[in-house]
Amino acid sequence: MKPCLMDSGFLYALVDETDSHSRTVRNSLQKVYEEVILPVPAVTETARFILKNLDATALANFLENLPEMNVIFETPTVEDYKRAAEILRKYNDANIDFVDAVIVAIAERLNITRVLTVDRRHFGAFKPRHCAAFEILP
Repeated sequence: MKPCLMDSGFLYALVDETDSHSRTVRNSLQKVYEEVILPVPAVTETARFILKNLDATALANFLENLPEMNVIFETPTVEDYKRAAEILRKYNDANIDFVDAVIVAIAERLNITRVLTVDRRHFGAFKPRHCAAFEILP
């Protein structure tokens, strides 16, 4: 199987069992993904969602369990930030956020076409440089 990038909405749904996507996300992880790459900014955004929607205990549990996840943490490069700025300008009317733009930039740099996300609207609209469209999972 090909590597895939994980978005913060997907990660949040793993943490919050009351999230409408939780069951789908959890079931999809039963499939074996060869390599799951988690951009570091998605961790920060997920932590913000957890603190906003749950509580500090849930956030502490998330942080404590994060190292146990079978993921590769990817830190954006300087070029990823520059490319994210281009993406934000290009999709200005689509209301995308910083993390989405960085994920697209990392995907282009690493030649990854698969994204674990619950945000089909935004990731379905992107036209990445390296492929016709993203394969959105689940």
